[in-house]
Amino acid sequence: MDKKIVIKNLRVFLGKKEVLKGITIDIYRNKITGFMGPAGSGKSTLISVLNKMIEFEDSSRVEGEVLLEGKDIRKMNEIELRRRIGTVFALPIPLPDTIYENVAFGPRLKGISKKEELDSIVRKSLEEAYLWEEVKDRLHTSAMKLSGGQQQRLCLARTLALRPEVILLDEPCSGLDPISTAKIEEALSELKKNYTIVLVSNNTKQIARITDYTAFFLLGELIEYDVTEKVFTTPKNRKTEDYIQGKFG
Repeated sequence: MDKKIVIKNLRVFLGKKEVLKGITIDIYRNKITGFMGPAGSGKSTLISVLNKMIEFEDSSRVEGEVLLEGKDIRKMNEIELRRRIGTVFALPIPLPDTIYENVAFGPRLKGISKKEELDSIVRKSLEEAYLWEEVKDRLHTSAMKLSGGQQQRLCLARTLALRPEVILLDEPCSGLDPISTAKIEEALSELKKNYTIVLVSNNTKQIARITDYTAFFLLGELIEYDVTEKVFTTPKNRKTEDYIQGKFG
């Protein structure tokens, strides 16, 4: 299996507290890898290491290796990292501008200015985020008028417009209705053909539905990591089984 990201003995400290304890995990190309576990298990901290947002945390310290196709993520400059790794957060935050300009914003920063090219990028990105049909007749209206589920798909389209190699999603469906959640899941299932995807979710049913690999975290430790079907049908660790069955979390 082709490894896109290799994480070796990753330890993360916030002050004196160790929040990730020696994590070793491979993330495979063109697969959806799910991170699950109760609050405080370290899932989102791992995402913040992958996109280097951890560097904005006071008194944070990171040890170990995090390699993107063999290159140390922590040595990448911000421009290269943002080009290669995109992030969609739990709370959708559209720019206070039109739907069109939200998607075109990143490409414009990259120097793309031709209308035809921007039009093409906007349409393709919205199509990939399963939003085009809903907004194609109102591209120049405010993004703030979209529903919460639509705003989240717009944020996904905004990320896709930059054509990253990896997409990180940190609880992208929290607070969304079932229809919006289903559309995001459908989009992700298609997107993995061209992207490597990491999905953090507290919804074990969602992890079971759409991921190829599942990692279960608990109190900063990686308890289990395997093909999703195996994790959910024949977990190796009793803690994994208890979490899936809802005995804690």
